[in-house]
Amino acid sequence: QVQLQESGPGLVKPSQTLSLTCTVSGGSIVTDYYYWSWIRQPPGKGLEWIGYIAYGGSTSYSPSLKSRTSISRDMSKNQFTLQLSSVTPEDTAVYYCARSPRPPSDSYQEYDYWGQGTQVTVSS
Repeated sequence: QVQLQESGPGLVKPSQTLSLTCTVSGGSIVTDYYYWSWIRQPPGKGLEWIGYIAYGGSTSYSPSLKSRTSISRDMSKNQFTLQLSSVTPEDTAVYYCARSPRPPSDSYQEYDYWGQGTQVTVSS
């Protein structure tokens, strides 16, 4: 059974960089042919795909967030990390990591495993 667990600070100050880590167990982010995504849900709004890192290490980001987003991985720890720079209160959301069998995008998303989500609030 694949499990994903998000971790990171719950409060970030405006203009700082938000950093979250997703730890994967029961599967490999390198040898399994999947795409590992970050998604968020602002209060009162729908899900928003942020980006992914593929099993081969390539990345893809939502055009609306691309200039501020970086996703990387630590293969030795089976973790992947989201960094979102220059945050504002509009970045306040529940952040999820998830696994996809095919490459997600703004127009196509299919996830088979999700983390439980972590609340991140941007406030001074």
